[in-house]
Amino acid sequence: MDKNTVIGMLLMGLVIFGFMWLQQPSEAELAERQRQIDSIAAVQKAEQARDIAAGAVDTLSSSELAQLQSVLENMPQDNAVINNEGVMISLKDGKIAGTVTVADTTVQWDEVTAATSANPAVHNLAIQAVQRALDMYAKNGSFAASLTGTEELVTLENDSVKVELSTKGGIIARATLKGYSTYKTPQLVLFDKGDNDYSFTLSNNTQRFETKNFFFEPKRLNDSTVLMSLQLEGGAQWGLKYTLVPGSYMVRMEMVQQSMSRIIPSNINLVDLDWHQKISRHEFGKQFEERNSGIYYKFAGKGGDVKHTSENGSDEDEVKEKLKWVSAKNQFFSTVLICDSVMSTATMTSVDTKDTPDYEKYLKDVNIHTMIPYSSSQPTPASFYFYLGPNRYKLLSSYDKYSPKEDLKLTHLIPLGWKFFRWINTGIIIPVFNWLGKFMTNYGLIILVLTILIKLVLSPLTFKTYISQAKMRILAPDIAKINEQYPNQEDAIKKQQKTMELYRQAGANPMGGCMPMLLQMPILFAMFTFFPSCIELRGQSFLWANDLSAPDKILEWGGNIPILSSLFGNHLSLFCLLMTATNIIYTWLTTKSQPSSNSMPGMKAMMYLMPLMFLFFFNNYASGLSYYYFLFTLFTILQTYLSRLFVSEEKVRATMAANATKPKKKSKWMQRLEEAQKLQQQQQRQQAKGGNTKRRR
Repeated sequence: MDKNTVIGMLLMGLVIFGFMWLQQPSEAELAERQRQIDSIAAVQKAEQARDIAAGAVDTLSSSELAQLQSVLENMPQDNAVINNEGVMISLKDGKIAGTVTVADTTVQWDEVTAATSANPAVHNLAIQAVQRALDMYAKNGSFAASLTGTEELVTLENDSVKVELSTKGGIIARATLKGYSTYKTPQLVLFDKGDNDYSFTLSNNTQRFETKNFFFEPKRLNDSTVLMSLQLEGGAQWGLKYTLVPGSYMVRMEMVQQSMSRIIPSNINLVDLDWHQKISRHEFGKQFEERNSGIYYKFAGKGGDVKHTSENGSDEDEVKEKLKWVSAKNQFFSTVLICDSVMSTATMTSVDTKDTPDYEKYLKDVNIHTMIPYSSSQPTPASFYFYLGPNRYKLLSSYDKYSPKEDLKLTHLIPLGWKFFRWINTGIIIPVFNWLGKFMTNYGLIILVLTILIKLVLSPLTFKTYISQAKMRILAPDIAKINEQYPNQEDAIKKQQKTMELYRQAGANPMGGCMPMLLQMPILFAMFTFFPSCIELRGQSFLWANDLSAPDKILEWGGNIPILSSLFGNHLSLFCLLMTATNIIYTWLTTKSQPSSNSMPGMKAMMYLMPLMFLFFFNNYASGLSYYYFLFTLFTILQTYLSRLFVSEEKVRATMAANATKPKKKSKWMQRLEEAQKLQQQQQRQQAKGGNTKRRR
């Protein structure tokens, strides 16, 4: 644009702005306009009041009545009923008849369609209810006939589980596990009616059909199979076929259909799946059960990992990768949905129930949204397995046969620690534990024998620890003399050299007592994850403990101390107390056998503090775990006394003296240490020379 064009446009803008400013109404004109608006509103309100007094009300339009007639005529004649939010109407001799119930008042259809009413407010609510029902039926198109019906429950049952299928939504509404009980009831209901629901959402180019809104027709095909189906327009059919696998906790769920390409176009290749479950509480120790509840899921593929939402509080995960299965899991039981193909992306939320009225009944409220590959032309476009059962390692590992192309890794529903600790549990502890279970039925005795076996395996390491401690006790006077000989800080390197030379001549290693103990730690950590996850201990009593998978409370008190209750709870566990006592005794024996040192005066106090910390930490844990640690520490104390009885310190002293006369080849580590010490001495001499030169100047 040239200069003249820009100036012209600016002048035009100024003219328009000036005109608008001159034409704006004055305050008096604005007030008059508002008065007119208020007057019109008052007149309309008065007319409405006169209409209500005269009985004039809202009415259904002729097009709405015609649409209702059409919806009912297109429904199957044996179920031509609209039933939604109090609206219950059907065709009678070709005419609409029925009732509408609103505000605890039932209005006959003739009254709904009347132009006047004795109760206009209720009448208008009835009209709105009919309009909402009509809108819902219009939105559901070919599925509209299935929006009404009566909910029924159909049962499938084997020796392991009983499932009840609901015709409303065609879902598994209740699952009861046989042979298990809860801390309150003699039978264990994995989830009850209303606590578990899932829905597939089919869609065409203009509509979305959520299967949870429809009433399915049940058909029992045999003792273990039931078909839940929807009969649609034009002979189309869509349904879910459930087969309870004999002697198993697995339920096969297949999506079956016929002529669905008439309703769902071929370009639709995904179907939405929404699953919601309130994870029920089953255990006496709620705090620990809550820590082990949440959503678990496995990525698709042979190397797919198993992940989970946070088990502490609420959490949300959004996964972009494909999944093989998702699960609503608590401490000892799980509901797992396994897809034959894959689930394409997922959004998962796990909400803690602490701040809800259902806190005592439920652990988590979980929601999972994902998508499944779909084709309207295939008779079975999608198929799944529902696992409804216990988190038992041997059982879960046997279900890998349901997925021959990849390892389902269902055993990862059991938290057994990091990879190395998990390997110890799955490769050693669990097989030995199950083997002992073949010969003994008392799990308290099984833990006792298991502890003895572990201590026997670790006994060489324990013996090495004792020998190392004995050598250090014998060398304690010589080390004290070296400390007296080199008291100054500048002689620290010489003192260290003399000390290391003493260790080398005597064949002693200051780390000799620590290394065997460190080698035992992986087993201790593995057992820490094994016992709280071991369902075999659930409900098993031993001595005063009623349940080895829960705390053995011998003392309880009321009230809630904010910090103490969250860490310690409102009870005292006896096995935990015994474990703490034996740890204190073992700490006393250990510190007594070690040479005293003034360099770290607070170390002994810290060593006594650790067992007391364990008391707070383990008080809410499974009594089986505290019982195991109590036995382990008790046997360690016994081993210490036996070592002192059978191992003579005079023999150890003689062995050390014999070692001192033998020529010693310096290890590479000792050579590097001496080289480092020489280098440090050279640096100190150079620094000392530099300081003397400066002083002479």
